[in-house]
Amino acid sequence: MVIPLDRLPAGFAERVEDPPADAAPTRPAATAVLVRESEAGPELLLLKRLRSAGFVPGAWVFPGGRVDDADAAPELLELAGGVPRGPDAPFWLAAVREVFEETGVLLARTAAGERLPHGAAETELRRWRNALLDEEATLLDVLRGLGAVPDLDRMVYCAHWITPVAEPRRYDTRFFLAEQPTEAAASVDPREMSDALWLTPADALDAFQAGRLPMVFPTVKTIQRLAEYDTVRAMLNAFRVGDIAPTLPRLVRTDRGVGIVMPDDD
Repeated sequence: MVIPLDRLPAGFAERVEDPPADAAPTRPAATAVLVRESEAGPELLLLKRLRSAGFVPGAWVFPGGRVDDADAAPELLELAGGVPRGPDAPFWLAAVREVFEETGVLLARTAAGERLPHGAAETELRRWRNALLDEEATLLDVLRGLGAVPDLDRMVYCAHWITPVAEPRRYDTRFFLAEQPTEAAASVDPREMSDALWLTPADALDAFQAGRLPMVFPTVKTIQRLAEYDTVRAMLNAFRVGDIAPTLPRLVRTDRGVGIVMPDDD
């Protein structure tokens, strides 16, 4: 797979040509593909990173970021209870936190199992989102303040990507699929992202091929995989069983752009 230069974030190809002498250590991270049903079929949410972002500026990505120490707080782990198959609980909780920070959608429910009344609690949710973004609260504070627990049953573990060694910032990232609650609405915060789009996987890939949506390899590969399914339920069910192997691709500069060499291709 080769991505032409005009479909890559600014500066990406140059980093491939001039990789660091020593590979940077990886940091644990979590990404969530937020999905919903529509008349056109399943749609996924893509966010546009700020041009000033330190990692893949200007790229269209899924919500996600680093796993923080607070995502492993004992009280938060106890509140979450057990997690479905896959990585340890802090990765799941980091995905919940990042989705809330970057989209305003809180993947949580009441302790009794009821969905949060997103519409009625819009002001309260906005207040907690701002507190989280301003580092005045943790996810544990948010959940306790709302009388909620993480709704991890709405999520499935779907991929494990490790940033290529050519990148100066590297992440060991676990990907999750997360079904958006029907009563929730996603919105970007200008401190985090500059735009958001709901697209079917096919439309997202068409826009990428046309050069309108610059994306990096894990994003494109994930969308290609999701394009195989006709419903959100089918997407989620496809990843409920089976092992997820880590993927550490290698990047190469070509005359046409930047190519990705998957481990099985070597």
